[in-house]
Amino acid sequence: MQKIADVFSRSGVQALFITDPHNMGYISGFNGEGMLYISKKQKIIITDSRYTEAAEKVSAGRGFHVTEENAAHKRKKILQDLIEEDGVSIVGYEDRFMHCYDFSRFVNWLPAVQQWLPLEDQITAIRQIKTPEEQEIMAHAEAIGDAAFADILKEIRPGMTELQLAAKLEYQMKMHGATGFSFSTIAASGLNSSMPHAVPGEKVIENGDFITMDFGCIWKGYCSDMTRTVVVGKANEKQKEIYGIVLEAQTAALDGLHAGMTGREADAIARDVITKAGYGSCFGHALGHSVGLYIHEKPALSPADHTVLEPGMVETVEPGIYIPGFGGVRIEDMVIITENGIRNLTSSPKGLIEL
Repeated sequence: MQKIADVFSRSGVQALFITDPHNMGYISGFNGEGMLYISKKQKIIITDSRYTEAAEKVSAGRGFHVTEENAAHKRKKILQDLIEEDGVSIVGYEDRFMHCYDFSRFVNWLPAVQQWLPLEDQITAIRQIKTPEEQEIMAHAEAIGDAAFADILKEIRPGMTELQLAAKLEYQMKMHGATGFSFSTIAASGLNSSMPHAVPGEKVIENGDFITMDFGCIWKGYCSDMTRTVVVGKANEKQKEIYGIVLEAQTAALDGLHAGMTGREADAIARDVITKAGYGSCFGHALGHSVGLYIHEKPALSPADHTVLEPGMVETVEPGIYIPGFGGVRIEDMVIITENGIRNLTSSPKGLIEL
């Protein structure tokens, strides 16, 4: 893989220890328990007997050899032999993912390694731009979320709890083909909707409640992500005002997004709308984040992210206003950055829905 070759040439490492399961899967096809050892001479999947057959199947054609280990002492011997065989003295490792305990073991096991080079985001960065095939997988994953949302609108009613709503939403995603969930589903009603990452609880849904539903599924390993906020019964004037501002902010951001701008510039489009409306202090999180094999990837659409957006990056666009003691609104779509703008993967309606 050329992107891995670029990491070698750019960093000067002689071998890579890949331990983030998402990066393992992207590079080798295998994302179970274990690690990848990659040098300029060989590519090895190190795992135990529970996964060796599966590792061989999913990595077929990628040039990896599967080596079985059954205990820590065997991994030690495997790595010592590989380091000696390849004459490695500089190893790159995923410091943002590896536990201190594992790193200490590797250092103690491998005295021949003279330099341990933290790779920070260099491996994760190779996943930032999605191929056309990846984009279509993610489009299908998002379509599952759209279908689940359409179904759940028929089931929401006063008297059910947030926990029941979240369970029904996850059930609908599974029924439409999801193999898993991108994250724990958020279903926050009434005053709870002022908490961006509220955990569903025993609160009973009532007439007049905002309900914010933030959910996503996994299909063929890739994540989807979307948020919709609805009102049970008739919305009052304040709810209509807040919802309208958030929708205006999201529409402006979607219209303004394009390759060549930075994440900071994208965030500012929506943030300016909300700030001018007088609710800047009620929008505490970033406008969005990248999505892929993991739900929160880089780059982000954030005041702190100066990364230049490129075609093929997949981002969420999710402005929100959250008012303690009143409630909150978030509207989120998942989009692909293109040369001329975006391709929006989310098709669920965004006008204020009153149930």
